This record gives sequence, C-alpha cells and structure tokens, in this order.
Amino acid sequence: MYSTYLSVFAVGWLLRGCAGYVAQPLPGKDELRCTKTTVAILGGGMAGVTAAQALTNASIDDFMILEYTDRLGGRLRETEFGADESGKPYRVELGANWVHGVGSRVRENPIWKLARKYNLTATHSNYSSIRTYNETGYTDYRHLLRKYSNVYRKAGREAGRILTENLQDQTARSGLALAGWRPRKNDMAAQAVEWWNWDWENAQTPETSSFVFGVAGENLTFQQFGFRNELVVDPRGYSAIITGEASTFLYTEHGDPALDPRVRLQTQVTAVEYSGAGVTVHSADGRCVQAAYAICTFSLGVLQNDAVVFRPPLPPWKQTAIHKFHMGTYTKIFMQFDERFWPADTQFFLYAHPTTRGYYPVFQSLDAEGFLPDSRILFVTVVDAEAYRVERQDAAVTEAEILEVLRKMFPRVRVPRPTAFFYPRWSAEPWAYGSYSNWPAGTTLEIHQNLRANVERLWFAGEATSSAYFGFAHGAWYEGREVGEHVAALLRGKCVRLQGRKACGEQTHYELLHGTTPLEAYNVNNGWPLSSVDLS
Repeated sequence: MYSTYLSVFAVGWLLRGCAGYVAQPLPGKDELRCTKTTVAILGGGMAGVTAAQALTNASIDDFMILEYTDRLGGRLRETEFGADESGKPYRVELGANWVHGVGSRVRENPIWKLARKYNLTATHSNYSSIRTYNETGYTDYRHLLRKYSNVYRKAGREAGRILTENLQDQTARSGLALAGWRPRKNDMAAQAVEWWNWDWENAQTPETSSFVFGVAGENLTFQQFGFRNELVVDPRGYSAIITGEASTFLYTEHGDPALDPRVRLQTQVTAVEYSGAGVTVHSADGRCVQAAYAICTFSLGVLQNDAVVFRPPLPPWKQTAIHKFHMGTYTKIFMQFDERFWPADTQFFLYAHPTTRGYYPVFQSLDAEGFLPDSRILFVTVVDAEAYRVERQDAAVTEAEILEVLRKMFPRVRVPRPTAFFYPRWSAEPWAYGSYSNWPAGTTLEIHQNLRANVERLWFAGEATSSAYFGFAHGAWYEGREVGEHVAALLRGKCVRLQGRKACGEQTHYELLHGTTPLEAYNVNNGWPLSSVDLS
C-alpha cells in the first residue's frame, strides 16, 4: 500500500510539472505533515464525486475527497423512519427526492440515466392527483390550478422575451402579475395554489425570486429532459447513484468506495489557503492536505455562513457573488400513523390556511402502490420562512400544529397522533446551511459567472454554480463534470472542449459589474434631486 501511494504521488507531481506547477517555498514544520495530492476535492456529494470521476477518466488518479459527514452523497440523504408490520424500518429521503425531467427523446437527464443504471426505484408523481382543502375541510378550488397554469404559459413566453432582448429582469411577482395572475392577499386558496406552483419548486416566494431565471431554469430542465418527475423511494436511498458511480473508480478490497484511502470522511474543512502555486486545506482534526488544485463543492449556504476561512480572503467580486444569491430551505416532515385516514386514490393534498400563506400547505401520501404501500406514511413540506420557524421550534410543537391542520382538513374521520414523527433541520446543518440555491430578482448571468469562476487554483462546483440547472441534482452533476474536466486539462497543459466549445486556462470572471443607468441619467427629469455633476 505504501509503495503504491508513493507511485501515485510521484505521478501527481509529474502531472503538476507538465502543467507548469510553480514550486512553493520550502515547507515549514506544519506543512511537512500535510498529505500531498494533485487535486483536493472539498465535499463528497454529487458534484465532488462527479469531479473525481472526470479526473479519473482523464487518467488522473491522484486526488483526495474530503467529506464533512460519515458518508458520500451530500444533500442526497436518506434516513430510516417508522417500520412495517415486521418491524423493518422504511427509508425516506430528507434531501433531494425527485428525478426532475424524465421522458424526453431529445436529451436524457444524466440523473435519470444513473437511476436506470442502478435500478433505482422511483415512481411517477402525478400532479393532477390532487385534492384541495381549507380550514372547513375538502373544498374544491382546482379551477385556480388551471388558471395559474394558463397564466404561467403566458408568463414563460414573456420571460423568454426579456432574456433574449436583454431587458431588465423582474421579480416573479411582477412577471406573474403582468401575465394576469394577481391573487389578493386574503384569497388564501389562490395563495395556496401559487405556493404549490412557485414556492414549492424554488423554496422561496415570488417576491424574492428572479422572474427571468426562475422561469428559464425550470424550462431548460423540463423542455430538454421531459415533463415527468419521478419520486425516489428506493430502500438504498437516492444516494445509491452516487455510491454506485464512486465504486466504479474508487477501489477497495472491501467494495465500499468510502474506504478508499483517497476518501476522508468526517473531515471538517476549517481553512483553505490558495495561491497561483497551489492550495493547502486544513481540517478540524489538525490534519492538512497540500494540492496543486482544489475543487470546492461547498453549498452556497456554507460559503455564505463563513464556515470556512479562506486565506487570502476571497476577492470582492467573488464575495459579492456569493452573497448575491439565495440559499433556500426545503423541509419535509414525515409522519407514520397506525391507520391511513386520507383518501387512498390521491397523491397530493393542498391546504389553504385561513391567515398564513405556506402554513403546512402540501401533504403527500407514500401509502400507495409504487411508493411505500401500506406504510401509512404521510409527509408535509414547508419552505422559506415557515421552514426556518419549524426548524427552530421543538418537534412536539410542530407535531401539534400539523395535527390541528389535518383534523380541520379531515373533520369527519379520526386523525390520531403519529406513531413516528421526524424532520431534518437543514438550515442549521453546518455542512449545508440550507437545501438548494435560488436566484434573486435583478440577477445577471455575469454575476453568476463570478459565483462559478475559479480564484487562482481554487475552483468551485455544485448545484449553485449551474446557471441552467441551479437547484437540481443534475445541475451539480454537470458542474462537477465540467470543473473536473477543466482541472484535468490544466494539469496536462491542454485545452478542454466543453459543450462544443474550447476552453483554455482559467474561467472568465468580471472584476466590475455595472448597472443599467448611466450617470448622466441621474437628474431631475428622472426624479433625482442631485445632478450627475453633484454625484461625480
């Protein structure tokens, strides 16, 4: 093993030499204890593992994956929950749950391809299988679902026009309003329908979301890959596609890719030192890794919460981009009951609370054929402000609130206390600080490119760095592959072809981003009290 490590290490340094690797100063006492590798990959989720696979495909085997948790998979994360009649626990997905965009003959979603490769059990989510409720019980306001759908098609066309003609972005609220969707604040049925269609997808409200990129991101996925969504209910967990792919290039005699010596689990990165000469990564256990390059796949939430110290501090253009974007929280709350009291022929139950938008609005049944039949499991989703509220309070309070809602939805049946009850607290997880990213209104592709762009030999990848597929698992897959291929090309002193184009050297970034109003337009004619001369 030791001789093998030395040979891999030597190949790594040879590769660095081919890439014009600049020798660092003679190491101090602490640096001598650092593990040497060619590429340090920070995070073992979808982007990190896919980047490692891209390096392997380019015959670069000298890398090291540093993962905070005790497993590979990142935000594809499942847990045991409840039990069947024999006492065997079920497994439910705490993070990503769907393969979004399935069924197109034009282009196949890479996540769906992996799902089929590893025979992942997934069932079609039929969004027309829905009943609507309010505080009085069953109340049919599905006509509002149809109205929103018609308006959204019109809004989608307008968002496309704004993008192609380089017009100013809007909030999703204004874009929807101009297309004809204008729910009153006290129309709670319409508010629930809007939540179902917008917040549930973006984990944030129309007021805080980009109209252009919110619509474009959704359209790019579903127009290319298909309109079906498959809910993963595999007992191995959604993360089986990550561990399955990892096992194709992370070799161990035990068959577990996490036992490869190039994988360090339960490793909390605390500091990253970077320069044009290389990267040194420090962890909470006192160890460090020195590499020619590093690929950082931390979530946007981790970057925003200063969970890791960068030395030197990331440049202003990078920090601005990091704090420009939003990290949403999407919290699923699971309940198992001793009996099913909800209709067996329905997948979704939409609830309009009389005063509070997004208050336990969408319940989903897993007790159905193709899902987890006879499981008596129901789960409800909250996002954004309600997710933060629920995650801060005691689970017993949350349970009582949900039971009150369910008893109003189903007033003529017995709604018992659940026999099992659980939900994650994504906004407090120190390796995630949220669920997935969202674009705010007024965002430009240039500032997002600054979020993607490398800083010297420190590179970035993940769902948040995907301009086309942010918030989706396939966004993380594409970004991990692209950055892995790019770094591999740099190590070989070559260019790389990315989506039909040749890319050489570092990624583009923008030191300065300007607004749309020239200085001379700041005048009294535009309602500005000072002249441009006063401002200059």
